[in-house]
Amino acid sequence: MRFFLIVFVVLFSLFSCKSDDIKKVDVSKVDIAFSVDRFDVDFYTANKESLHKVKDKYPFFFPYQITDSLSLSKIADKDEQELFTETQKVYKDFSSVEKKLFLLFKHVKYYNPKFKSPKVITMLTNIDYENRITYADSLLIISLDAYLGNNHKFYSDFPNYIKENNTKEHIIVDVANTIINKQVSPFKNRSFISKMIYEGKKMYLLDLYLPLISDKEKIGFEQDKLEWANANEEQIWKYFIDKKLLFSTDTKLNKRFIETAPFSKFYMEHDNLSPGRIGVWIGWKIVKSYMKHNDVSLQELLKTSETDLLKKSKYKPKK
Repeated sequence: MRFFLIVFVVLFSLFSCKSDDIKKVDVSKVDIAFSVDRFDVDFYTANKESLHKVKDKYPFFFPYQITDSLSLSKIADKDEQELFTETQKVYKDFSSVEKKLFLLFKHVKYYNPKFKSPKVITMLTNIDYENRITYADSLLIISLDAYLGNNHKFYSDFPNYIKENNTKEHIIVDVANTIINKQVSPFKNRSFISKMIYEGKKMYLLDLYLPLISDKEKIGFEQDKLEWANANEEQIWKYFIDKKLLFSTDTKLNKRFIETAPFSKFYMEHDNLSPGRIGVWIGWKIVKSYMKHNDVSLQELLKTSETDLLKKSKYKPKK
């Protein structure tokens, strides 16, 4: 992450609501503790006399390659200070995000008793939106400059599907996703349906960990594209079947339907109306259907093979 991380058509209400089919759990007695350190504030308000205190507090951000002169030059840089100023307008008070992190960590520990809450550090990474969150067991780093609001001037050249999630509200989703990626073992079956269901399992974990967050925020689609996905669910599934894609191992399907993109590639006239990652969305639907029709624990869900899960899901796309 640049300078420092060298070392390390349907109703709107349907989609803005919470995941009502997910059973809410009582986490009031789940004991967690964590701290938040504002490296962004400590660093960009430092000077020649106080820099050593910052280095003592965050030694992992100052390997030998990062000299004091380089650090002070970065602090004094006009563009760096503008980035810091703009970030402070949104995150001078970090308490609302901290409350969401507290609730997230409680839910993660409820389902994973051995989970230990990481130390949280906020920083700036020159809007490195591909590395917004870094998580390594005991440490979680949040790049705040990637979450200034989807209409912020710094993101004017970003495509809509990227800046849609450059918001304060999306921080908690990205944090949860980063934790989930550490918890879910990589899939072994290389078929397209297995990849969709694998991603669907991770989305279902988001449901459990973030029960108060809307489905729209969790999947990260623009509203009109989410509406398109819901209105065309049956046609999407039929396309996958008719084109014999479900059990294909063609890796090109990843870019077409699984990976982040402005739209999914059906190679049809109105592809641009679709959201990218439509395969993830369908996989999520399949896993939700499986959990609705099967009384299994989270651990059993994660261990269930993708092919068995599909058979037992009784998935029927909405018409």
